[in-house]
Formats: sequence, structure tokens, C-alpha cells
Amino acid sequence: MDSQGCESFILNQYGINNLAIKQLNNLIHMARKKVAEEKEEQGTRLGEFGSAIMQIAEEKGIPKAVVIETIEAALSAAYKKDYGKRGQRIHAKFSEVAGDAKFFLIKDVVDETLREFVEGEEGEDEEIDEELIEGEEKLPRYNPERDILLDEAKKLKKDAKIGDVIEIELEPQSEYGRVAAQTAKQVIIQRIREAERDSMFAEYKGKEGEVVSGAVQRIEGRNVYIDLGKSIGVLFPSEQVQGENLRMGQRVKVYLYKVESDPKGPGITLSRTHPDMVRKLFELEVPEIFTGTVEIKSIAREAGSRTKIAVYSNEEGIDPIGSCVGQKGTRVQAIIEELAGEKIDIIEWNEKSEKYIAAAISPAKVVSVALNEDRKEAKVSVPEDQLSLAIGKQGQNVRLAAKLTGWKIDVIGVATQKNTEIEKNDTESEEVEAAE
Repeated sequence: MDSQGCESFILNQYGINNLAIKQLNNLIHMARKKVAEEKEEQGTRLGEFGSAIMQIAEEKGIPKAVVIETIEAALSAAYKKDYGKRGQRIHAKFSEVAGDAKFFLIKDVVDETLREFVEGEEGEDEEIDEELIEGEEKLPRYNPERDILLDEAKKLKKDAKIGDVIEIELEPQSEYGRVAAQTAKQVIIQRIREAERDSMFAEYKGKEGEVVSGAVQRIEGRNVYIDLGKSIGVLFPSEQVQGENLRMGQRVKVYLYKVESDPKGPGITLSRTHPDMVRKLFELEVPEIFTGTVEIKSIAREAGSRTKIAVYSNEEGIDPIGSCVGQKGTRVQAIIEELAGEKIDIIEWNEKSEKYIAAAISPAKVVSVALNEDRKEAKVSVPEDQLSLAIGKQGQNVRLAAKLTGWKIDVIGVATQKNTEIEKNDTESEEVEAAE
């Protein structure tokens, strides 16, 4: 006999006629239908809610695991608020496929060795006092909302043992679909934002020390804000090239100087004055530098005006200066244009300090270099007619040469050239006759 036949038999036994039975069956059918509709509606709400969140996460580039964890945490908090008890640990398991959630009460399997039972015998209290005297930590009290005894745990899980965690599935709440969508919405949105910030921070932190492209989004006071795609970076006045006027919407390359965590998103400090920006631009433009065939040994820069860069070839037959300049100067010219016309001197690094310093003083020609190794000072002699060229405007050339080489350089002009002129590289030398 099926369930409906059974119901009819029982009702007939109590003298209820067929019409009453039919009406009652209709009521039962309607009640079942309503429960099914409410359950379906709950699943639909959560399903639509979960789908929307997953779509947002995909657009923001947030890992799916982070999104699921966020949804479960928010649903757990909302469920506990409306249906839970104080001290309970409630965990939600969200099904992306089904679009619904199940809820579990989490309890630790314990015994008297792990918890203090207040209603215990006096001997237990004396034992606890004795343990405290010996300096041991007091056991936490047994909490029926968070703890479960081993015998009870085995009724739920046969192989349960002390220290296990038991998950007890909770009864579904018909109204929870609506409650979850309302209560959990703000929590989830907030956590999605936090996850988005963390994701962006990790992404840009990994790009720290790189050159990136962006567009000028806005200018506030002296600060210039650059749209980097997923986030906004700022060029403070100290990191801007003096005299360079950036315009709204202008595409520009910037050095990603520093990335810090901030409640509003990753705090990204950009620079166009950092010496390493020149290094990175050369890596982008010169394949030999990118692959390591040609190495940048040192850079000295006064942004917006002039840069000196020392390069060295790790392979015979490769001209480091020629590689950086490019055919008809195309490579270095592209960098100069990106730096708004900043002059760039490319010299060849040499392990012999005299030759390295002589090259760093270029474009002036050097007669001799006298070194004081202990004080790391160099006295550089140049022809008198090239003294101003060696020093440079407002001392810029010799100042950059000193930064580049790490030597303190003193330049003097000489009326005669009694020594062999030191050329800028090892391949060429020129004899200079003594002037009468």
C-alpha cells in the first residue's frame, strides 16, 4: 500500500468520507507544493546570488577559491546571526554547481583530559588545583555548543576519536534564501573588495622595479595620477622630471618605484626620475641587454638633463656601445624620446680604473689620470681648451662621471700634452707630441 492509500485507509477507519479525504489530500498536496516552491526559491536566490558574485570575481581577476571562501564565510555569519546560538561554530559549504549552501555545526570531540566539567566530582577539582600549582594551564570549560563527548560523536561517526572535528548538518531554513541575500550581501561585497585589493597588491608588488605604461588620468595640484589599467599610481613632484609637462590622456612610461598596502587599494608610487628607469628602458629596447650579452655596469642620472651609462660586453665580438646605440641611432633615440629629450652618454666600462674614469669624462679627451687608491680620488688632466667641456655646465659632466665611477674626480687643465692620451676605449690610442 502506498502512502496515499495508507492515508485514505486511516481516514476511513475514523469515519471520514471521501469528499473530506479528497479535500484533505488537496491541502496536503498544496502544502507539499509550497514547501517545494520555497525550497526551489531559496536555491534560486542563492544560485543567482552566487552566480553574480562569481561573475564579478572573474571580471576582477580574483581566484575562484578565494571567492568560494568569501561566500561561505559571509553565509555562515548570516546564518549564525539569524538561527545560531551563542558560542556555536557554523560553517557553510557553498556549491557552485548547485547554487545552494549547506550548513554545519562544528564540534570538537573531547573528554575530561581536554575540558573542565564544572558539575564534576570534588576529586576532579582537587586534581585541577594540583595541576595549577604545578604551573600547568587550566583546561577550558566544556561547552555543549562547541564540544561533543566521544560516545555521542561515535553515534554520528563510527570511527570518531578524541581530537577529531565533527560536522553536524543543520536543518535547512526555508526563509534563509531571502535572509542570506540581504544579510550576506554587504559582507560579501566588502570581502570581495578586500580580495580584489589583495589581488591587485600582489600583482603590482610583483612588478615593483619594472617600467609600465599608463595614461594620465588626472592632475591634482602638483601630483599626477596615472591609470595603469587595474589601479592608479601617483607621480609625486619629487619623482617628476623638471620642466616636463604631462597632459590629460597622455600615454607615458613610468618606473614602478614602490607598492604599499592601503585600505583603498594598493598605494603605487611611480617615478620618471629614478636611474633604474633608464636601465629598464634599455632592457626593453636593446635585446643584447635583455639577454645579458651586454651588461649595464653603472648609471648616473640627472633626470631631464643628462644620463651617463657604462656598459660591458660579456661576449667577444659584440660592441656594447654599438648595441645600445643601434643602427642609425634608432635604439638610443627611442629612449631619448621617451625621456623627453634627455641626453644620454654611453661609455664602455673598463676594469682598469684609469681608463674607466677617462671614458666617463667624455666627450672631453683626457691626457692623464692619477689615482689615490686609498682615498679613492682621481686627478684628471685634460687639455686647457677642453677644461670647460670636461667639467660641464655647472659641473654636471664631472659630477655625473664621479657618480658613475664611484671616484672623487678633480679635473685640471694642462697647457701641454706630455703623456699618451687615454682614449675612451681599449681599441684606439693616439700619440700626442709635446707642444713647444
